[in-house]
Amino acid sequence: MRSSCGRTSIRPVRVVTSSLQFKNLPEAYPSSKYSLLSVVMLQAHPVGSRDATDSSEGGAGKCLLAGQIALRRSNRSKSSRDGNDEPAKVPTNNRRRNRERKCRTTREDYKRTAPSNSDSDSNGVEDNTTYPRPPVESHSPAIDCDGLSRPGDGTRDRLGECREAAAARLERLQGAVRTMLECVGENPDREGLLATPERYARAMMDLTKGYEQNVLDIVNGAIFHEHHNEMVIVKDIEIYSLCEHHLVPFTGMMHIGYIPQNNVIGLSKLARIAEMFGRRLQVQERLTKCVADVVYEVLQPQGVAVVMESKHLCMAMRGVQKTSSTTVTSCMIGCFEQRPETRKEFLTLVNMNR
Repeated sequence: MRSSCGRTSIRPVRVVTSSLQFKNLPEAYPSSKYSLLSVVMLQAHPVGSRDATDSSEGGAGKCLLAGQIALRRSNRSKSSRDGNDEPAKVPTNNRRRNRERKCRTTREDYKRTAPSNSDSDSNGVEDNTTYPRPPVESHSPAIDCDGLSRPGDGTRDRLGECREAAAARLERLQGAVRTMLECVGENPDREGLLATPERYARAMMDLTKGYEQNVLDIVNGAIFHEHHNEMVIVKDIEIYSLCEHHLVPFTGMMHIGYIPQNNVIGLSKLARIAEMFGRRLQVQERLTKCVADVVYEVLQPQGVAVVMESKHLCMAMRGVQKTSSTTVTSCMIGCFEQRPETRKEFLTLVNMNR
């Protein structure tokens, strides 16, 4: 609406519905649909009326600017938005509270019914059997409320079990190894294999100890305030891990870099974080990303970059049997992702003297 003096006052009002068709808006704002959280409904009031929230020219200008920002946000892609338009970050204490709330919630056991084309068997009898749904990928934070980092489903059971339960777990694993030896045609009671089940069970528990390691204990407060805002890189960190597809090793080197934001971390902690994730059943892509996420969460730097190159025995010993192939993965966060020149500098320093 337009007053006698020709000015329009715009008042932003929050909308709680997921999708609306706006009508009776000024011509500058065409009617269209907007998604939840980016919608601001504009109401026009004549300047000087009782319902007008801002009777001054400056107040109307501020409301008009707010309306323009809201409409610009909803019509632009995330990558092209102005950073000044983005909402403020949630305070740290709120993030911690939300993390603890997620940690307290338990996972439901999802079930799905059998497909419609198999509701009856060959004899025409209806089959009401339910089948377990594949586990949903965890979207837990990089560091959970108890200091664990993306733990497995049974990690907390393994971490909190008593001595008797740990002994029972080891005994079950030894029995599984003995069964495996029998299945491949060996005699588990001959001299060379007599203690193999126990040795392998203990070795497997050691090779997967990263599941129960605590990130906060690893860092141990080794974060120091320094006025250093240039790139820090730790190169050639040896990684030994197990491929989760075939349970055979893959080995290689990891390079971790970050640009501090007035805080630096003890150099050995970067290697320990990489070791923690390496001591799990892994794929190289996830291993690289997990290390980058945790370093970013712990240190809150301007950016983090992780590159890993390794050889997989599942490609060399079996299958395609390509012994000279190398797999390279990377993960860039923050300024390393946003600035090509920063990413290029990191990759140049990583490949120096090679």
